[in-house]
Amino acid sequence: MKTKDAIVENWLPRYTDTPLAEFGEYILLTNFGNYVEKFAGRFDVPVRGLDRPMQTATENELSIINFGIGSASAATVMDLLLAIKPKGVLFLGKCGGVKRSTEIGHFILPIAAIRG
Repeated sequence: MKTKDAIVENWLPRYTDTPLAEFGEYILLTNFGNYVEKFAGRFDVPVRGLDRPMQTATENELSIINFGIGSASAATVMDLLLAIKPKGVLFLGKCGGVKRSTEIGHFILPIAAIRG
């Protein structure tokens, strides 16, 4: 494996226990395992990769991936998605804001992060 393409084509199935051909063209990313379970239950599809770092479920052209916790894992899954070249990716998670005008249910597009 000398190219990035070869690496991600090997690692995405290894991390998820899901063959590349079984991913949908649209991806939901989350760091909550419960979201994958609810997705799988809603569409009556199996959760794959329960013994792997990343769990997945797919219904038709839509797949959900639990990439775990942390910015390093988020960066890793984005790199690995090069193996399937999805048409669209949406992150489902939580995000806070420092503006007092932000309310529950608002759409937030994070452009930076503050820790500590």
